[in-house]
Amino acid sequence: MLSLIDFDYHLPQGLIAQEPIKPRDHARLLCLSKKDGTINHRRFDDLFEILGEGDVLVINDSKVFPARLFGYKEGTGGKIEIFLHKQRQASTWECLIGGKVKPGIKIILEHGLEAVPLNDQGDGTWLVSFNYNQDKFWKVLDRIGRMPLPPYITPSKKQHLDRVRYQTVYAEHKNIGSVAAPTAGLHFTKRLIKKLSKKGVKMIPVTLHVGLGTFASVKENDITEHKMHSELAFINKKSAKLLLQAKNSNKRIIAVGTTSCRVLESYGQAIKQKRIALGEAYHEWTEIFIYPGYKFELLDALITNFHLPKSSLLMLVSALAGQAEIKEAYQAAITAKYRFYSYGDAMFIG
Repeated sequence: MLSLIDFDYHLPQGLIAQEPIKPRDHARLLCLSKKDGTINHRRFDDLFEILGEGDVLVINDSKVFPARLFGYKEGTGGKIEIFLHKQRQASTWECLIGGKVKPGIKIILEHGLEAVPLNDQGDGTWLVSFNYNQDKFWKVLDRIGRMPLPPYITPSKKQHLDRVRYQTVYAEHKNIGSVAAPTAGLHFTKRLIKKLSKKGVKMIPVTLHVGLGTFASVKENDITEHKMHSELAFINKKSAKLLLQAKNSNKRIIAVGTTSCRVLESYGQAIKQKRIALGEAYHEWTEIFIYPGYKFELLDALITNFHLPKSSLLMLVSALAGQAEIKEAYQAAITAKYRFYSYGDAMFIG
């Protein structure tokens, strides 16, 4: 049995980063060798030296939207927070709700937006209907929604700062749909991307709209019993062909973040099962859960942040580098006072 307690560790509160380092690419980078577990301490923009011509960085270009809404119950005035998770239909969403609600009650938000919880889905989410759909809903959401920062980060008093900080520089507006940032990508600057491109490092975009599958906590003592929430993953035809070329040329495929890794490995599993061929476009809901014992199909290396104790993300990096090696690396990072979590420092596992 793989026990949840085996993925626990103690982190001093003061090491939780509250804002990104400036500039972003000056974050620290702990380099962990998959081969022998050796650890080196670098800086994020040292990727220019670590990566070689023809190496491929797979990035998640999904854009975070302001998914947090605040309102009150009609009649009682009780405060309610609605955290948008997944759009089901034009005016219906799966949501997390903060505050006590019953089906059919009306929640008053700002700018004429109203919400009605329809039913508790039994997995921590509610199905919620809104009185606006599509264009009008998104316009109002852009005005009144707040960025879905993790609970361990204190929001800035200037909300526009959160919208800049909690977004990668390569997020595509046409791919808006995440309720959490693919945080490993937050370290990239346009300057670093330009330097890597000149060296011949390729950046291949894929898309995974980050939701509960990524950040929901694991509660089962036997982690193999944990069920992931589904998330939508895309690889367009151009990116798929570039991945095929990289494999045929024996070039390293390096995922930027666990979300990019999960897209790649979902694709890899589909190829292994002969549901699709490498080089073909991919578009599926994925519930892939990667933990120690997993055999990676497409991934060679990973750029990632430091993850919460007992999280599915910590289990993923343990599958890639080894449980003991990750424990040792995390302890080294704590001793060296690395900054942790979404706005913190990074790791290169390869």
